[in-house]
Amino acid sequence: MWKKKLATVVSLVTVFSVVLAGCGGGSKDEGSSASGSDKKDKPYQLVWYQIGDPQKDTDKVVEKINEYTKEKINATVDLKMIGFGDYSKKMQVITASGEPYDIAFTSSWANDYLQNVAKGAFVELDDLLDSKGQGIVKALDPKFIEGAKVNGKIYGIPTNKEVATQRVFRFNKQFVDKYNLDISNVNSLESLEPILKTFKEKEGYAPLWGDKNTSPYLAYDFVTEKLPMAIPFGSTDYKVVNFLDQPDTMKTFETLHKYYKAGYLPADIATSTNSDYQKNGKWLVDMADSQPYADLTWSRSTGYDIVSKPAGEAIATNTSVLGSMMAISSTSENPEKAMEFLNLLNTDPYLRNLVDMGIEGTHYKKNADGTVTDLPAAKDYDMPSFALGNEFILNLYDNDPKDKWEQFKKFNADAKSSPLLGFHFDPSKVQTEMAALKNVSDEYMPALMTGTVDPKDYIAKADQKFKAAGLDTVMAEVQKQIDEWKAAQGK
Repeated sequence: MWKKKLATVVSLVTVFSVVLAGCGGGSKDEGSSASGSDKKDKPYQLVWYQIGDPQKDTDKVVEKINEYTKEKINATVDLKMIGFGDYSKKMQVITASGEPYDIAFTSSWANDYLQNVAKGAFVELDDLLDSKGQGIVKALDPKFIEGAKVNGKIYGIPTNKEVATQRVFRFNKQFVDKYNLDISNVNSLESLEPILKTFKEKEGYAPLWGDKNTSPYLAYDFVTEKLPMAIPFGSTDYKVVNFLDQPDTMKTFETLHKYYKAGYLPADIATSTNSDYQKNGKWLVDMADSQPYADLTWSRSTGYDIVSKPAGEAIATNTSVLGSMMAISSTSENPEKAMEFLNLLNTDPYLRNLVDMGIEGTHYKKNADGTVTDLPAAKDYDMPSFALGNEFILNLYDNDPKDKWEQFKKFNADAKSSPLLGFHFDPSKVQTEMAALKNVSDEYMPALMTGTVDPKDYIAKADQKFKAAGLDTVMAEVQKQIDEWKAAQGK
């Protein structure tokens, strides 16, 4: 689901576009050209670890990349692709061994950004951004800057895409049309009921789909994913709560349980990891994280029309901001050159499109209107676009909306910020309790989040287990750190 042709999904970050001169042949942005003395030196080879399945034509494209970067910044790259399933584990081994490298993909979900910062694995970038990365600084939305800071310093460069997360109800349009279902007023879990009832009666199987990792929309920013400590999105007092004990949480879980008993949810949803429903088209509605024109992206991916309705506001959270980043390794022999390359990658349309789409005339063709169309060889160079830098300077495909990137910018500008944006919890003082809380979460959360149990009984049992595992101690430590962070930020 992370492939280029599916565009960007989850969740995840965005940066404003930089308009550059010379779109076909690069730019003269800050850090984008080598000095006279630099050109006389032997090119520095940057070792770049990137998430994504290895591609057949990577060597061909890297050869073209190196021709360009050698001229621009007197550097070449050794691009090492590691598949999604193996990336985090292999990067852990590389980091632990002290193996030298220069640049690596990092995020909140792969090659964990915060954990690597805590280990000292990444270089602090503030000074490097000032001296070699001003093109990036000018492009970044302030929400990115805020969310990427750890103790006031930046250690990773967010990818330029959507900065916020917006939860939506996603509909299989063929059934909306077939049964003339009115989705115009859908804006909450409760508002789905008449639609779900009609579908179940007509088709005979569950209309609301998901798996054990599914969660409903909950208007909270969680301090740690899948653990109870959270702050409501609208909070002004920055007080941590156990979200399980909040009235709106109980209402949501009761609705889900009602739907489960009615057969509106799959019977095995709490244990299943089956996503075949999208392949076979036998579903009416599910929930997903959206972005501008996501309906078009999803429709291309599935091969049939999908439409969506918002379930909540677009909120910039730490998770969304840290969803895709690049960091410079503390083992790099030339962090300055690594920053020069990252600045070029994020400001130079020629390089960014080459890295993403491959070689013009081989992997894609450019049309008269400036859009591009994949050629058959594109299958040999299918890169994860969301992980490769500034998306707002990418060429549009021939079937992309003409205002695609303008709508992304508007989405980012209009997105609200979570109260916790920029706060990163340090669990070092409560490691034992955190491990115990995770075990309780693994036991209780899937059943609650999927409606398979009665929340009136199950939340009480979960609360008891969480408290026994040390929830009160952890919440006190979280609140202490938030209060200190809030004071330091002048909030």
